[in-house]
Amino acid sequence: MDDADDKTQGRVTMKEVALQAGVSQSTVSFVLNGNEDMRISAETRRRVLKAVTDLGYRPRGAGRPAKGSGSRVIGVMVDEIATSPFAAISIEGLQEEAWKAGVLAEVVMTGGDRGYEAAVLRKWAADRVEGVIYASILTRRVTPPDALSRHRAVLLNCYDGEGRFASVVPAERRGGEAATRALLDAGHRRIAFIAGEPWMDASDQRMEGYERALRAAGLTIDPSLIEAGNFLPSGGHAATHRLLDRTRPDAIFCANDLMAVGCYEALKERGEAVGETIAVMGYDDQEIAQHLNPPLSTVLLPHREMGQWCAARILSGDETPVAARLECPAVLRRSHLRRAQDV
Repeated sequence: MDDADDKTQGRVTMKEVALQAGVSQSTVSFVLNGNEDMRISAETRRRVLKAVTDLGYRPRGAGRPAKGSGSRVIGVMVDEIATSPFAAISIEGLQEEAWKAGVLAEVVMTGGDRGYEAAVLRKWAADRVEGVIYASILTRRVTPPDALSRHRAVLLNCYDGEGRFASVVPAERRGGEAATRALLDAGHRRIAFIAGEPWMDASDQRMEGYERALRAAGLTIDPSLIEAGNFLPSGGHAATHRLLDRTRPDAIFCANDLMAVGCYEALKERGEAVGETIAVMGYDDQEIAQHLNPPLSTVLLPHREMGQWCAARILSGDETPVAARLECPAVLRRSHLRRAQDV
């Protein structure tokens, strides 16, 4: 169950607690989980706990006894965690799904070290874990360790070329199509695209979605409207200036939200008004998107849902090696609109 489900059932969400306390959802989670090693001030902790009390927030699962002894475990092996907020979101989703069945999630970060992966998998085999979720911070093809085949296993945000394991990744092409269609529906025709780093699957697939949507609308792909970026604000900033030096688009679709931040700044430097003279679309729906001015229209990466899918798959006992792609829906705010359509 995610925050949207809580809303429909009238429950206070963690997001509402974060807004009330003036902090991020991660900070709320750390405070509620008692992470004393995090450098969170006493005043911040006090504000979070006051917001919890004032709003009557109850964490999901609170007051529900675990089914069984609580000794059942799913192993979660991640190459990196600290480099992206999305790993934590996936882990939270799978942990919540597992706990519905009274199953714990034991998470390790390996840094891609094969020896460490093998040692952990040997431990989990001895512990007779329910299964193993093997995760990558980047959506990519992986070569899982041989010992993974001794476990009921699912690949999270990655896939193996041989198709030996069930896997789940975002439907990036469809996400790129959804973003571009939203711009087309807003009346834009000269839609520029700022790509991410070309070696990343996500960048290529988002561009493919952009091109598919344009072709479906009967438009020709114009190379002058496509620029290289780097998934960082600096890349979006520089690419926007290069675009405007040679052409004038109706809208700019940035392959992630961080590049959209740089795009906003470049447009302002050129005397443009985002969502009025030139529209902007992002991708990822990072927390910063809703705080930009105007709020950034973007595409949601379903990392929580992917984590939930993996845990449910392990607990179902189904070992069919399916390759799932979860939808990446558009989250429309104001930056993709023209002035006459502004809301």
